[in-house]
Amino acid sequence: MARAREKPVTARPPAAGVTLWRRIADDLERAIAAGDIAAGEKLPGETEIAARFGVNRHTVRRAIAELAGRGLVRAARGSGTFVEGGRLAYPISARTRFSEIVGTAGREAGGRLVASRLEPADGAIARRLKIPKGTPVVRLDFVRSANGVPLSAGTTWLPAARAPDAAKIYEATGSITRVLAAAGISDYRRYSTRVTAAVADAIDAARLDLSPGRPLLVVESVDVTPDGKPITTSTGRFAADRVELMVEN
Repeated sequence: MARAREKPVTARPPAAGVTLWRRIADDLERAIAAGDIAAGEKLPGETEIAARFGVNRHTVRRAIAELAGRGLVRAARGSGTFVEGGRLAYPISARTRFSEIVGTAGREAGGRLVASRLEPADGAIARRLKIPKGTPVVRLDFVRSANGVPLSAGTTWLPAARAPDAAKIYEATGSITRVLAAAGISDYRRYSTRVTAAVADAIDAARLDLSPGRPLLVVESVDVTPDGKPITTSTGRFAADRVELMVEN
C-alpha cells in the first residue's frame, strides 16, 4: 500500500520544567490531533526531528516510544514510524467474516499463516467442538491485517477429519471461509462469542507490531454449520487501539 508523504513538524519553544523528550512527544501529539499528520502518514525521520528540536536521536527515540505507548504511532520494521489509523469498527454477529468486515470499511484484508500443526484436542477445544477429547484437530496460527496493519493474532482449530488440508488452503488464501468451502461447507454462522481482555506477551507483540504489555481484546468463538454442528473454534487477540468490537443482535 502506498504511504502518504512525510509531514513536517514545527518545534515549539521549550516549556519550563518539561523534559525534552516529553515536549517533543506532546508537540507531535498536537500535530496528530490537529490533522497536520494524518492517520497512516509517516513521521519524519529521527535525524530530521532531532535537528528541528536541537536534541540528539536518543531523545527523539524516547519521545516516539512515548507516543507508541499512548497508542498514537506504530513502528513498522524497516519502513519507519506511522500514525495509527482510527479504530476499525468490527461487528460481531451471526455472520462474522473478517474479510467482509474489513472490505466494508474500505480497507484491504490480509491473512498470514505463521504456524500450523496436527494435535489432539484438549479438554477445552473438545468441549467447544463437541468431540471426544484427544480427537485430532488442525491448529492454524495466523495474523490478520487491514491495509497491511496487523489487527489480530489468532488461532483456529478444526476437526482434522473434516478439513485435512486446512493449513495448505489457508496459507494460499488467507481465508477460513475458503478453508471451509474446500471441505464442502458453503455456509456457517457464529454460535457463541466470549470477549475478555489481556496484555500482549512477547510473541503477540511481535506479530502485531505492538510494545509488550499493550492491551488486547480476546475473542473466543465457536462457528457452526447450518444444521448446528460445531466446525471451528477460534481465539483472536485484537490490538485494542486498532479495533472497536460491536456486538449485534
